[in-house]
Amino acid sequence: MRVIIAPDSFKECLDASQVVRAIVDGWRRVAPDDVLVEMPLADGGEGTTVALINARGGSLHACTVSDPMGSAIVAHFGLIDDGAGRTAIVEVAEASGLQRVPPQERNALTASSRGTGELILAALQQRPRKLIIGLGGSATTDAGVGLLQALGVRFIDAQNKELSPGGAALKNLVHIDATAARKLVEGIEITAATDVSNELLGPRGTAAVFAPQKGASADDVAQLEAALQHYAACARSHGFVVDGFPGSGAAGGIGASLCGLLGATLVSGVETVINAVDLETQLCDADLVITGEGSLDRQSAAGKVPAGVCRLAQRHGVPVIALAGVVSASLQDLHDTGLTAAFAIAPGPLSREEAFASAADHLADRAEQLARLLHHLR
Repeated sequence: MRVIIAPDSFKECLDASQVVRAIVDGWRRVAPDDVLVEMPLADGGEGTTVALINARGGSLHACTVSDPMGSAIVAHFGLIDDGAGRTAIVEVAEASGLQRVPPQERNALTASSRGTGELILAALQQRPRKLIIGLGGSATTDAGVGLLQALGVRFIDAQNKELSPGGAALKNLVHIDATAARKLVEGIEITAATDVSNELLGPRGTAAVFAPQKGASADDVAQLEAALQHYAACARSHGFVVDGFPGSGAAGGIGASLCGLLGATLVSGVETVINAVDLETQLCDADLVITGEGSLDRQSAAGKVPAGVCRLAQRHGVPVIALAGVVSASLQDLHDTGLTAAFAIAPGPLSREEAFASAADHLADRAEQLARLLHHLR
Protein backbone atom coordinates (compact mmCIF):
# COMPACT_ATOMS: atom_id res chain seq x y z
CA MET A 1 0.00 0.00 0.00
CA ARG A 2 0.97 3.63 -0.52
CA VAL A 3 -0.23 5.64 2.47
CA ILE A 4 -0.05 9.42 2.85
CA ILE A 5 0.28 10.45 6.51
CA ALA A 6 -0.81 14.10 6.71
CA PRO A 7 -1.98 15.19 10.18
CA ASP A 8 -1.93 18.43 12.11
CA SER A 9 -0.42 18.68 15.57
CA PHE A 10 -2.23 17.51 18.68
CA LYS A 11 -2.37 20.91 20.36
CA GLU A 12 -0.29 21.26 23.55
CA CYS A 13 0.65 17.58 23.26
CA LEU A 14 2.47 16.48 20.06
CA ASP A 15 3.67 18.53 17.12
CA ALA A 16 2.70 17.34 13.63
CA SER A 17 6.06 15.64 13.02
CA GLN A 18 5.69 13.67 16.26
CA VAL A 19 2.18 12.63 15.24
CA VAL A 20 3.49 11.41 11.89
CA ARG A 21 6.33 9.50 13.53
CA ALA A 22 3.99 7.71 15.94
CA ILE A 23 1.65 6.65 13.12
CA VAL A 24 4.58 5.42 11.03
CA ASP A 25 5.99 3.43 13.95
CA GLY A 26 2.67 1.69 14.57
CA TRP A 27 1.95 0.97 10.90
CA ARG A 28 5.41 -0.52 10.29
CA ARG A 29 4.86 -3.14 13.01
CA VAL A 30 2.45 -4.79 10.60
CA ALA A 31 3.43 -3.63 7.10
CA PRO A 32 7.14 -2.75 6.95
CA ASP A 33 7.16 -2.83 3.15
CA ASP A 34 4.36 -0.31 2.62
CA VAL A 35 5.28 3.08 1.17
CA LEU A 36 4.55 5.69 3.84
CA VAL A 37 4.73 9.33 2.71
CA GLU A 38 5.30 11.60 5.70
CA MET A 39 3.65 15.02 5.35
CA PRO A 40 3.19 16.87 8.67
CA LEU A 41 0.78 19.74 8.05
CA ALA A 42 -0.53 22.90 9.72
CA ASP A 43 -3.36 25.35 9.16
CA GLY A 44 -1.87 28.66 10.25
CA GLY A 45 -1.41 27.55 13.84
CA GLU A 46 1.37 25.61 15.52
CA GLY A 47 3.79 24.07 13.00
CA THR A 48 3.05 26.39 10.08
CA THR A 49 6.53 27.92 9.99
CA VAL A 50 8.31 24.56 10.06
CA ALA A 51 5.98 23.07 7.42
CA LEU A 52 6.60 25.95 5.03
CA ILE A 53 10.36 26.20 5.43
CA ASN A 54 10.72 22.42 5.08
CA ALA A 55 8.67 22.49 1.90
CA ARG A 56 10.55 25.40 0.36
CA GLY A 57 14.09 25.04 1.68
CA GLY A 58 13.97 27.84 4.25
CA SER A 59 15.67 28.39 7.59
CA LEU A 60 14.71 29.10 11.20
CA HIS A 61 16.00 32.16 13.07
CA ALA A 62 15.87 32.63 16.85
CA CYS A 63 15.28 35.78 18.87
CA THR A 64 14.13 36.76 22.37
CA VAL A 65 10.54 38.03 22.65
CA SER A 66 7.75 38.31 25.22
CA ASP A 67 5.33 35.48 25.97
CA PRO A 68 1.60 36.29 26.45
CA MET A 69 2.14 37.20 30.11
CA GLY A 70 5.25 39.32 29.49
CA SER A 71 8.08 36.91 30.36
CA ALA A 72 11.11 36.63 28.06
CA ILE A 73 11.26 33.55 25.82
CA VAL A 74 13.23 32.38 22.78
CA ALA A 75 11.06 32.09 19.65
CA HIS A 76 11.71 31.47 15.98
CA PHE A 77 10.64 32.91 12.65
CA GLY A 78 11.18 31.38 9.23
CA LEU A 79 12.93 32.82 6.21
CA ILE A 80 12.72 31.58 2.62
CA ASP A 81 14.91 32.99 -0.15
CA ASP A 82 13.89 31.42 -3.44
CA GLY A 83 15.56 33.91 -5.75
CA ALA A 84 12.40 35.98 -6.20
CA GLY A 85 12.89 37.86 -2.93
CA ARG A 86 12.74 36.84 0.69
CA THR A 87 9.61 35.60 2.42
CA ALA A 88 9.45 35.83 6.21
CA ILE A 89 7.12 33.53 8.15
CA VAL A 90 5.89 34.36 11.65
CA GLU A 91 3.57 32.12 13.61
CA VAL A 92 1.35 33.63 16.32
CA ALA A 93 1.45 30.35 18.24
CA GLU A 94 5.25 30.51 18.43
CA ALA A 95 5.39 33.64 20.59
CA SER A 96 1.81 34.11 21.80
CA GLY A 97 0.48 30.57 21.85
CA LEU A 98 -1.44 28.74 24.55
CA GLN A 99 1.46 26.32 24.99
CA ARG A 100 3.58 29.24 26.21
CA VAL A 101 1.44 29.66 29.35
CA PRO A 102 0.73 26.91 31.89
CA PRO A 103 -3.03 26.43 32.40
CA GLN A 104 -2.94 27.76 35.96
CA GLU A 105 -1.27 31.00 34.83
CA ARG A 106 -3.56 31.88 31.92
CA ASN A 107 -5.40 35.20 32.06
CA ALA A 108 -7.59 35.95 29.06
CA LEU A 109 -8.11 39.57 30.15
CA THR A 110 -4.42 40.57 30.24
CA ALA A 111 -2.70 38.17 27.81
CA SER A 112 -0.90 40.16 25.13
CA SER A 113 0.18 39.44 21.55
CA ARG A 114 3.17 41.79 21.87
CA GLY A 115 5.66 38.92 21.50
CA THR A 116 4.35 38.18 18.02
CA GLY A 117 4.93 41.81 17.08
CA GLU A 118 8.48 41.55 18.41
CA LEU A 119 8.99 38.43 16.31
CA ILE A 120 7.70 40.29 13.25
CA LEU A 121 10.12 43.15 13.98
CA ALA A 122 13.02 40.70 14.02
CA ALA A 123 11.84 39.17 10.74
CA LEU A 124 11.54 42.59 9.11
CA GLN A 125 15.24 43.20 9.76
CA GLN A 126 15.84 40.59 7.05
CA ARG A 127 14.07 42.92 4.58
CA PRO A 128 11.54 40.44 3.21
CA ARG A 129 9.40 41.15 0.18
CA LYS A 130 6.60 39.04 1.61
CA LEU A 131 5.45 38.37 5.17
CA ILE A 132 3.25 35.38 6.03
CA ILE A 133 1.70 35.46 9.49
CA GLY A 134 0.15 32.21 10.71
CA LEU A 135 -2.93 32.84 12.83
CA GLY A 136 -4.05 30.20 15.29
CA GLY A 137 -3.34 28.72 18.69
CA SER A 138 -3.11 32.08 20.46
CA ALA A 139 -3.48 32.62 24.20
CA THR A 140 -4.70 36.18 23.60
CA THR A 141 -7.91 38.08 22.95
CA ASP A 142 -6.44 41.55 22.50
CA ALA A 143 -7.33 41.99 18.80
CA GLY A 144 -3.62 42.09 18.02
CA VAL A 145 -3.17 45.42 19.79
CA GLY A 146 -0.07 44.16 21.61
CA LEU A 147 1.38 43.00 18.29
CA LEU A 148 0.73 46.38 16.69
CA GLN A 149 2.17 48.27 19.67
CA ALA A 150 5.44 46.41 19.13
CA LEU A 151 5.39 47.60 15.51
CA GLY A 152 4.84 51.21 16.51
CA VAL A 153 1.07 51.72 16.49
CA ARG A 154 0.00 54.02 19.32
CA PHE A 155 -3.15 53.07 21.21
CA ILE A 156 -3.87 55.93 23.61
CA ASP A 157 -6.32 56.23 26.52
CA ALA A 158 -8.04 59.31 27.97
CA GLN A 159 -4.93 60.12 30.09
CA ASN A 160 -2.79 60.20 26.92
CA LYS A 161 -1.06 56.98 27.97
CA GLU A 162 -0.44 53.77 26.03
CA LEU A 163 -2.99 51.04 26.72
CA SER A 164 -2.05 48.36 29.21
CA PRO A 165 -1.59 44.79 27.91
CA GLY A 166 -4.58 42.59 27.18
CA GLY A 167 -8.02 42.66 25.65
CA ALA A 168 -9.81 44.08 28.67
CA ALA A 169 -7.80 47.33 28.36
CA LEU A 170 -9.35 48.02 24.94
CA LYS A 171 -12.37 49.54 26.72
CA ASN A 172 -10.12 52.54 27.56
CA LEU A 173 -9.06 53.29 23.99
CA VAL A 174 -9.68 56.81 22.66
CA HIS A 175 -7.04 57.35 19.95
CA ILE A 176 -5.15 55.27 17.34
CA ASP A 177 -2.07 56.39 15.42
CA ALA A 178 -0.81 53.76 12.96
CA THR A 179 1.44 56.05 10.91
CA ALA A 180 4.79 54.60 11.99
CA ALA A 181 3.74 50.96 11.63
CA ARG A 182 2.19 51.46 8.22
CA LYS A 183 5.40 53.09 7.04
CA LEU A 184 7.43 50.22 8.51
CA VAL A 185 5.62 47.62 6.37
CA GLU A 186 5.20 49.78 3.29
CA GLY A 187 5.90 47.76 0.15
CA ILE A 188 5.72 44.40 1.94
CA GLU A 189 3.01 41.96 0.89
CA ILE A 190 1.40 40.75 4.14
CA THR A 191 -0.62 37.54 4.15
CA ALA A 192 -2.46 36.28 7.23
CA ALA A 193 -3.04 32.52 7.11
CA THR A 194 -6.03 31.51 9.23
CA ASP A 195 -7.79 28.31 10.25
CA VAL A 196 -11.15 29.91 11.15
CA SER A 197 -13.78 32.12 9.54
CA ASN A 198 -15.17 33.57 12.78
CA GLU A 199 -15.70 37.31 12.90
CA LEU A 200 -14.40 39.59 15.62
CA LEU A 201 -17.71 40.24 17.37
CA GLY A 202 -20.97 38.55 18.29
CA PRO A 203 -22.10 35.09 19.41
CA ARG A 204 -19.68 33.44 16.94
CA GLY A 205 -16.98 36.02 17.60
CA THR A 206 -13.52 35.57 19.04
CA ALA A 207 -14.44 36.25 22.68
CA ALA A 208 -17.55 34.09 22.76
CA VAL A 209 -16.07 31.10 20.94
CA PHE A 210 -12.38 31.05 21.75
CA ALA A 211 -11.74 33.01 24.97
CA PRO A 212 -13.09 30.19 27.21
CA GLN A 213 -10.34 27.96 25.79
CA LYS A 214 -7.85 30.56 27.01
CA GLY A 215 -9.02 30.62 30.61
CA ALA A 216 -11.88 33.12 30.35
CA SER A 217 -14.90 32.84 32.66
CA ALA A 218 -18.38 33.86 31.53
CA ASP A 219 -17.81 37.30 33.09
CA ASP A 220 -14.44 37.56 31.33
CA VAL A 221 -16.07 36.78 28.00
CA ALA A 222 -18.61 39.56 28.54
CA GLN A 223 -15.84 42.04 29.43
CA LEU A 224 -13.80 41.08 26.39
CA GLU A 225 -16.78 41.31 24.04
CA ALA A 226 -17.60 44.81 25.29
CA ALA A 227 -13.96 45.88 25.01
CA LEU A 228 -13.69 44.51 21.46
CA GLN A 229 -16.91 46.28 20.47
CA HIS A 230 -15.45 49.53 21.76
CA TYR A 231 -12.20 48.88 19.88
CA ALA A 232 -14.07 48.26 16.62
CA ALA A 233 -16.08 51.47 17.03
CA CYS A 234 -12.95 53.48 17.85
CA ALA A 235 -11.13 51.99 14.87
CA ARG A 236 -13.98 52.96 12.55
CA SER A 237 -13.91 56.53 13.87
CA HIS A 238 -10.23 56.61 12.81
CA GLY A 239 -10.97 55.19 9.35
CA PHE A 240 -10.02 51.55 10.07
CA VAL A 241 -12.48 48.66 9.60
CA VAL A 242 -11.59 45.75 11.89
CA ASP A 243 -14.92 43.92 12.18
CA GLY A 244 -17.67 42.46 10.04
CA PHE A 245 -15.59 40.18 7.79
CA PRO A 246 -14.77 36.45 7.98
CA GLY A 247 -11.49 35.71 9.73
CA SER A 248 -11.44 38.94 11.72
CA GLY A 249 -11.83 36.84 14.86
CA ALA A 250 -8.80 34.65 14.10
CA ALA A 251 -6.10 34.41 16.79
CA GLY A 252 -8.03 36.45 19.34
CA GLY A 253 -8.77 39.19 16.79
CA ILE A 254 -5.26 39.51 15.35
CA GLY A 255 -6.79 38.88 11.94
CA ALA A 256 -8.96 41.96 12.42
CA SER A 257 -6.12 44.36 13.11
CA LEU A 258 -3.66 42.99 10.57
CA CYS A 259 -6.24 43.53 7.84
CA GLY A 260 -7.84 46.70 9.15
CA LEU A 261 -4.71 48.64 10.11
CA LEU A 262 -1.87 47.11 8.07
CA GLY A 263 -3.72 46.01 4.93
CA ALA A 264 -3.00 42.28 5.23
CA THR A 265 -4.86 39.75 3.09
CA LEU A 266 -6.55 36.80 4.81
CA VAL A 267 -6.04 33.37 3.23
CA SER A 268 -6.73 29.76 4.22
CA GLY A 269 -3.86 28.51 6.33
CA VAL A 270 -4.35 24.86 5.47
CA GLU A 271 -4.53 25.58 1.73
CA THR A 272 -1.35 27.63 1.98
CA VAL A 273 0.51 24.72 3.59
CA ILE A 274 -1.07 22.01 1.41
CA ASN A 275 -0.06 23.89 -1.73
CA ALA A 276 3.48 24.44 -0.43
CA VAL A 277 4.05 20.74 0.31
CA ASP A 278 2.32 19.70 -2.96
CA LEU A 279 -0.03 17.22 -1.32
CA GLU A 280 -2.09 16.91 -4.51
CA THR A 281 0.78 15.35 -6.45
CA GLN A 282 1.30 12.78 -3.70
CA LEU A 283 -2.39 11.85 -3.80
CA CYS A 284 -2.33 10.84 -7.45
CA ASP A 285 -1.32 7.23 -6.77
CA ALA A 286 -2.16 6.92 -3.06
CA ASP A 287 -4.24 4.08 -1.62
CA LEU A 288 -5.08 5.82 1.66
CA VAL A 289 -4.63 9.07 3.57
CA ILE A 290 -4.33 9.23 7.35
CA THR A 291 -4.95 12.66 8.86
CA GLY A 292 -5.97 13.92 12.29
CA GLU A 293 -5.66 16.48 15.06
CA GLY A 294 -6.10 16.63 18.81
CA SER A 295 -9.87 17.14 18.79
CA LEU A 296 -11.96 16.18 15.77
CA ASP A 297 -15.30 17.99 15.91
CA ARG A 298 -17.59 20.32 13.96
CA GLN A 299 -14.94 23.05 13.94
CA SER A 300 -12.61 20.65 12.11
CA ALA A 301 -14.76 21.05 8.99
CA ALA A 302 -14.17 24.81 8.89
CA GLY A 303 -10.63 25.53 7.76
CA LYS A 304 -8.74 22.91 9.76
CA VAL A 305 -6.19 20.42 8.41
CA PRO A 306 -8.55 17.39 8.28
CA ALA A 307 -11.06 19.33 6.16
CA GLY A 308 -8.40 20.51 3.73
CA VAL A 309 -6.96 17.01 3.38
CA CYS A 310 -10.39 15.39 2.97
CA ARG A 311 -11.49 17.87 0.34
CA LEU A 312 -8.41 17.26 -1.79
CA ALA A 313 -8.44 13.49 -1.31
CA GLN A 314 -12.11 13.32 -2.28
CA ARG A 315 -11.24 15.01 -5.56
CA HIS A 316 -8.83 12.15 -6.29
CA GLY A 317 -11.05 9.36 -4.96
CA VAL A 318 -8.70 8.47 -2.10
CA PRO A 319 -10.22 7.30 1.22
CA VAL A 320 -9.31 9.25 4.36
CA ILE A 321 -9.07 7.96 7.93
CA ALA A 322 -8.67 10.43 10.80
CA LEU A 323 -7.09 9.72 14.18
CA ALA A 324 -7.69 12.10 17.07
CA GLY A 325 -7.43 12.39 20.81
CA VAL A 326 -11.15 13.18 20.98
CA VAL A 327 -13.76 12.44 18.30
CA SER A 328 -17.10 14.24 18.34
CA ALA A 329 -20.37 12.40 17.84
CA SER A 330 -21.28 14.74 14.96
CA LEU A 331 -18.88 14.62 12.00
CA GLN A 332 -21.36 14.78 9.13
CA ASP A 333 -19.80 17.92 7.65
CA LEU A 334 -16.42 16.16 7.49
CA HIS A 335 -17.96 13.01 6.02
CA ASP A 336 -19.59 15.15 3.34
CA THR A 337 -16.17 16.65 2.63
CA GLY A 338 -14.56 13.25 2.10
CA LEU A 339 -13.80 11.71 5.49
CA THR A 340 -14.24 7.94 5.36
CA ALA A 341 -13.96 7.19 9.08
CA ALA A 342 -12.53 8.60 12.30
CA PHE A 343 -11.19 6.92 15.43
CA ALA A 344 -10.25 8.17 18.87
CA ILE A 345 -6.86 6.89 19.98
CA ALA A 346 -7.47 6.45 23.73
CA PRO A 347 -8.16 2.85 24.83
CA GLY A 348 -10.51 4.04 27.57
CA PRO A 349 -11.28 6.89 29.99
CA LEU A 350 -8.15 8.89 30.83
CA SER A 351 -7.33 12.10 32.65
CA ARG A 352 -5.98 14.96 30.53
CA GLU A 353 -2.52 14.36 31.97
CA GLU A 354 -2.63 10.63 31.23
CA ALA A 355 -3.92 11.22 27.70
CA PHE A 356 -1.17 13.71 26.91
CA ALA A 357 1.59 11.55 28.41
CA SER A 358 0.59 8.45 26.43
CA ALA A 359 -0.63 10.08 23.18
CA ALA A 360 2.28 8.90 21.02
CA ASP A 361 1.95 5.31 22.24
CA HIS A 362 -1.80 5.31 21.67
CA LEU A 363 -1.39 6.75 18.18
CA ALA A 364 1.08 4.01 17.29
CA ASP A 365 -1.23 1.32 18.68
CA ARG A 366 -4.24 2.63 16.75
CA ALA A 367 -2.19 2.87 13.53
CA GLU A 368 -1.07 -0.74 14.00
CA GLN A 369 -4.67 -1.92 14.32
CA LEU A 370 -5.68 0.04 11.21
CA ALA A 371 -2.86 -1.54 9.23
CA ARG A 372 -3.89 -5.02 10.40
CA LEU A 373 -7.50 -4.45 9.37
CA LEU A 374 -6.79 -2.89 5.98
CA HIS A 375 -4.20 -5.47 4.97
CA HIS A 376 -6.56 -8.27 5.96
CA LEU A 377 -9.34 -6.74 3.83
CA ARG A 378 -7.02 -6.46 0.85
